[in-house]
Amino acid sequence: MELQEIARRIRVDIITMLEKSQSGHPGGSLSSVEILTALYFKEMKIDPTNPKWEDRDRFVLSKGHGTPVIYGALAERGFFPREELNNFRKIDSMLQGHPDMKGTPGIDMTTGSLGQGLAAANGMALAGKLDNKDYRVYAIIGDGECQEGLIWEAAMLAAHYKLDNLAVFLDHNGLQIDGRNKDIMNIDPIDEKFKAFGWNVLHIDGHSFDEILDALAKAKTTKGMPTIIIAKTFKGKGVSFMENQVGWHGKAPSNEEANKAIEELGGGLDD
Repeated sequence: MELQEIARRIRVDIITMLEKSQSGHPGGSLSSVEILTALYFKEMKIDPTNPKWEDRDRFVLSKGHGTPVIYGALAERGFFPREELNNFRKIDSMLQGHPDMKGTPGIDMTTGSLGQGLAAANGMALAGKLDNKDYRVYAIIGDGECQEGLIWEAAMLAAHYKLDNLAVFLDHNGLQIDGRNKDIMNIDPIDEKFKAFGWNVLHIDGHSFDEILDALAKAKTTKGMPTIIIAKTFKGKGVSFMENQVGWHGKAPSNEEANKAIEELGGGLDD
């Protein structure tokens, strides 16, 4: 299946999950669909039949409130049946509002408190080096998350230990729950900051599969430093009335809104 069609299916699943649960975060889930699709369907060395395979590549969704996108990707990749998506955010479901590494096949790290995921990814990457393993570690952080001090402590550590087996995507959509990042707490020049901390810095269109995959290839050949891939994205990407709208950071669509969104995305899924 083409990556574009997989991404479309994941977007439909995101909208469906949120409409059914009447809870969740559509904006930042839709903004990172192409990144997750490229990682889980083109890049990462994983085995859905053996989620805890020791030599697998690792992934950390540091902005943990964006679970709909990773649940959609994991279901599409075969880590669990798509029917489980109907239980998103329900009591005792394996699919809680934030990732749970003990409850969901394919989740490598429990996250939620912003800023902590990058530190955990550092630990995985450092462990890989100490154990002479060749797996790689990937993570997504949010741009609002870069207002957290922990991000910069982790950035300093990753460079200090020369974690070149770590590639981090910055989902740079420019919005957070209270408004535009630059109005709440400006993070720019974000590229110069990561450079100053000793990172290899790349800029891409976060909705272009060609640019995502090219950046991942460049990260693999970069030695002696971690890579940050600053991905320009749009919050709510793919749904006209959600796109670049701060109000859709953490609001579920009504049935009517969900139907309109799915129609814009090209219709529902047959399976």
